[in-house]
Amino acid sequence: MSVIRGGVRAWPALLALLAAVWLAGPSPAAAQLSDADVYVAEATLKIEDRQWDEALALLRQALTREPEHVEALYYTGVAYMGKKDPNQAIRFLEQARQKSPDDTSILYQLGLAHFALEQYDRAQPLFERAFGQDDTVDSLGYYVGYLRYRKEQYQEALKAFRGGRTSDPTIADLTKLYAGLSLQQLGLSSQAEAEIAQIGKLQPASPLTGPAERLKSSLSAARDTARRFRAEVKLGAFYDDNAGAEPDFAHDVAVVLARENNRRTFGELFSLGLEYDWLRSGPWTSTFGMSVFGTHNNTLASFDIDDYTGIFRVSRRGTLFDVPMQTGFNFTYDYLTLGYEELVQRYSMSGYLALVESARHLTNVQARIEIKRYREKESEPPVVIPSELNQDATNWLVGFTHFIRFDRDRHFIKGGYQLDIEQAQGTDYSYVGHRFILGAQYTLPWRDIRLTYDIDLHYRDYLHTNRFLPPGAPGSKERNDKELTNTARAEVPLPWFFKGQSFFVTGEYTNKSVDSNIDSFRYHRNYAAVYFTWQY
Repeated sequence: MSVIRGGVRAWPALLALLAAVWLAGPSPAAAQLSDADVYVAEATLKIEDRQWDEALALLRQALTREPEHVEALYYTGVAYMGKKDPNQAIRFLEQARQKSPDDTSILYQLGLAHFALEQYDRAQPLFERAFGQDDTVDSLGYYVGYLRYRKEQYQEALKAFRGGRTSDPTIADLTKLYAGLSLQQLGLSSQAEAEIAQIGKLQPASPLTGPAERLKSSLSAARDTARRFRAEVKLGAFYDDNAGAEPDFAHDVAVVLARENNRRTFGELFSLGLEYDWLRSGPWTSTFGMSVFGTHNNTLASFDIDDYTGIFRVSRRGTLFDVPMQTGFNFTYDYLTLGYEELVQRYSMSGYLALVESARHLTNVQARIEIKRYREKESEPPVVIPSELNQDATNWLVGFTHFIRFDRDRHFIKGGYQLDIEQAQGTDYSYVGHRFILGAQYTLPWRDIRLTYDIDLHYRDYLHTNRFLPPGAPGSKERNDKELTNTARAEVPLPWFFKGQSFFVTGEYTNKSVDSNIDSFRYHRNYAAVYFTWQY
């Protein structure tokens, strides 16, 4: 370990050794100490007493005898920093770094000199390198965290603030202040308030106490006055070239009967969503909501859809091993009609855990159970549906999605996987599914237009032979489907509303291709829509 790493206080021990050597007379130890070492040792005492000019005079003597003496160069830089002359300090510290490029103390002091000149881009790599070598250096964690915070790397900044050490009460308070601001940027308001509340504990007369109290009050007020009620309205038009999901042409009796060649339609769509945060307590938030979605097909009214949904959510923000996270539970009730007649009721319960590993990475893990109850269509005379065709089911799903984010989430790439198991009462509809998800978003610099593209590939392996298909050999095949969905979307913000509201137009195109080993389930579909969205 170099003398520098021991800091200023290492040199009094060397002076004591010199005194012992002088009293004891000539010895091998005395031969190991140069005149430059003696001058440096004396200079460190002057530095400790803040006698900068006297220290510099001694250090010049040392450098006259040994121009490349690393400790003399280093302490010359320290002395110039004491005189508040970082430009001169950099000159000598750079020479010291050339001689000892991995010395933590040299890297730290050189970083401080650039920091004093507000040359943050030069200071940061020096601080980062020193921090990587020794994160216990006094106050180093604050400087690393602050520079990360300036670059909006809040997750990494928080790690530095919490991993660093300092004996300076003012630096300790600054560390708490910026740690609190980082937590606030990560959405952890209650933890941010708790962090900021610690300011001034070690230094009651801290100049940061007043600003910290005002910041804490503003955070609390912002949380209390944040909008609890939200609304969204969508209105637009669409074109669908296969609204009934008719199978592709094939020389198959069932396919011929299913194809009516009346599947293309234009239509209109409308949706309304309302949400209210009834609970906000510290890290906890709970929401009630409802939504209505409807489509009208101008030429195929029997395929008009109305979907009524009720929502209950509860979530908690916090950290998991110092990683910001949000976990929650959702319950959704869904009532869907087709052609204005009830089709299915669905009850969905899901839990999730979202981890913000860094400013670049985010992972969402999900588990869900969904219960589906279909209503059989009434007819005269009544028709008995074979039990194998009963679609009532329970669907189990687990999966994850990982996001790689850029420029504060303006752009991202995502990928994920989901396993879903459908346990249907009818054996023809029970399956094990594997879903692969890929997607990306890019936000243009012009008017913040968002471009997204998603790919969804869903494999479904059915667990039993199909009772009635194919027509020529019923009961001979276990159905196997591959469903590929490509969706492209462009969202254009329209600045026509008041503050706190947003209005934008969306153009969307979806291509769905389903391949199956049973012809009746093989089809293609193209869907395009343009709609306006207003959000409050």
